[in-house]
Amino acid sequence: MACKEVWDGHSCHPSHPHNQIRSISRPCDVFINHRGIDTKRTISGLLYYHLSMLRLKPFLDSENMKPGEKLYDKIDTGIRNCKLGIAVFSPRYCQSYFCLHELALLMESKKRVIPIFCDVKPSQLQVHDDGTRKASELQQYSRALEEAKYTVGLTFDTSSGNWSEFLVSASDAVIENLLEIDGERLRK
Repeated sequence: MACKEVWDGHSCHPSHPHNQIRSISRPCDVFINHRGIDTKRTISGLLYYHLSMLRLKPFLDSENMKPGEKLYDKIDTGIRNCKLGIAVFSPRYCQSYFCLHELALLMESKKRVIPIFCDVKPSQLQVHDDGTRKASELQQYSRALEEAKYTVGLTFDTSSGNWSEFLVSASDAVIENLLEIDGERLRK
């Protein structure tokens, strides 16, 4: 099969960084943690498809899960087996204890996480107590959220941002991080 240029202009040459990642693949390269109601049909979904076009293996719940699968089992396994996490923070992200559970598992598993602040500032993100969670869980979620808020990430304003430029920037950040992670693993 003849190799063609990837649509964003990256080379298909075997020594190109995109192709180096493929040789060291896992069931899931990148776990996309997001609030589906806010971002599944926009930034998270587009990022999933863009990373897939680059021949990476992203995990997005709506794309990787089948009816009948146990939610926590599949997602927790995806997080434990991924190389890298992306946390897409949105205005209603912290209203979901499920999102916060995923973030806490990413952080506790010592995964490298790229935060994306989509239509929200880090200072606006706070864990809220609705009375359904134990104090220890809320503390666990707060620690993970604070760690993510103080990690260098990307910001995007959906009303005025350039979607194409953002997808390329986010994909480049993912690829650079995966190459670093793979390099660290090879040196061990």
